[in-house]
Amino acid sequence: MSGVLPRRRGLAGLFAGILCAATVAGAAQADTFDIQVDQARVMKLPDHVATIVIGNPLIADAALQAGGILVITGKGYGSTNMLALDHSGRVIMDRTVQVLSPANANLVTVYKGVARESYSCSPTCAPRITLGDSTSYFTDTMTQSNARTSGGQAGGQSGPAQAPH
Repeated sequence: MSGVLPRRRGLAGLFAGILCAATVAGAAQADTFDIQVDQARVMKLPDHVATIVIGNPLIADAALQAGGILVITGKGYGSTNMLALDHSGRVIMDRTVQVLSPANANLVTVYKGVARESYSCSPTCAPRITLGDSTSYFTDTMTQSNARTSGGQAGGQSGPAQAPH
């Protein structure tokens, strides 16, 4: 009988260890902030945040707003860390920011050999540049978009609007 008890304690200890590891893994997951590329999300910060530091600004960007509001924008795929510091430089929050691909059902990706093109199809398809698209497709689409934007701005710059007399 005494030979069985240590084995049960061993199993109980193993179970407790697994439970503890699962709890730690759950806590680590809770410290991850997921966002999609080209999207922004709002986060409420702890009190007394003075500075935000993003480990890799090519992955995410953050803008600190009044009232402890932080706007985080997904810039590129991957993960980075984000630190919130108080006025004395003490870290009061350390989170992982994970930027994921768009989860848009209307996004269609077309592969032409190794070249990739993205389209937004709702209800008809139109070019939509996404990180990972082929360089020529990305550049051509961006050039057209910029020309259209600057053309619209130039057309609207006829001087300040004046009220009728």
